[in-house]
Amino acid sequence: MSAADTTTPAKVPPPRQAPPPPAVPRKPGRTRTSKDTAVPWALLAPCLLILALVLGYPLVRLVTLSFQKFGQSQLWGFQPPESVGFDNFSLVLGDGEFWAVVVRTIVFAGGSVVFTMVVGMLIALLLQRVSGWVKTLVNIVLVASWGMPIIVATTVFKWLFDSDYGVFNALLSKLPGVDLIGHNWFASGPQGLAVIMLLVVWGAVPFVVITLSAGLTQVPAELEEAARLDGAGAWGVFRYVTLPILKPIIVMLTTLSVIWDMGVFPQVFVMRGGHPEAEFQLLTTYSYDKAFVVNDYGQGSAIALLTVLLLLGVVAVYMRQMLKIGEVE
Repeated sequence: MSAADTTTPAKVPPPRQAPPPPAVPRKPGRTRTSKDTAVPWALLAPCLLILALVLGYPLVRLVTLSFQKFGQSQLWGFQPPESVGFDNFSLVLGDGEFWAVVVRTIVFAGGSVVFTMVVGMLIALLLQRVSGWVKTLVNIVLVASWGMPIIVATTVFKWLFDSDYGVFNALLSKLPGVDLIGHNWFASGPQGLAVIMLLVVWGAVPFVVITLSAGLTQVPAELEEAARLDGAGAWGVFRYVTLPILKPIIVMLTTLSVIWDMGVFPQVFVMRGGHPEAEFQLLTTYSYDKAFVVNDYGQGSAIALLTVLLLLGVVAVYMRQMLKIGEVE
């Protein structure tokens, strides 16, 4: 073996690491002061004050009355209000009529919401496929119907379904084998509530259509075209492209519709001449009758408070759905 073979190979030094990039100096920011925090609250103060006066005081008064015995004697000052604890709630919750009204209200509100959303979605989709002047004309009609006062709309529907002079009965009677001349739609609760539900849907559809039409303009045409190229039909494009994009709007509209339809009062009150029968009672009219017809303001307030709590449950579901949508996005 030669001497060259016995020499120890030279060690290769490790590669030098690049120095870290210099830190970018931060721009000096202005320190947040208490004045900066107070300005937004000062701007919100008038609105919060109005809300406290308009909503806060009645709600506090409602809660107070629900725990008191408060009738005509207490109203006129002959006797002081008497605290009864949860007796009003016990009487209301133990009354079978109250639970019948709750079920009737939920069915009525649920049916109204479903029909409102389905009809509103169909009209909104149809407006995307018509010419400009037709779309403008339909929007004018929708806004006009939406702006009609509830009392006027209720009076019109009351005339349309009148048993003697109603146009609806006359039109249906022209169909073969149909004879509805003189038919009274309000002789039974289900038929009468169906007419009132139609009135509620008629008044709520314009808002849903206008809102959904605005949402449909945000659906990218590229996604719809790509879905069609992949073999999706009209239903597939709507289900997998349009519906997911419109989901936040649909959740919002559904929640608002539930709240509004659970609080229906003038439609029932005016349609039944100010004296809704037992088959037409909803939570709002039932609470009104207990307070101002029977003059038991304590039980009427308890029913109203239970209605508020039921609606707060709907709002909680809405907030949970919106938070889930925000997490997915």
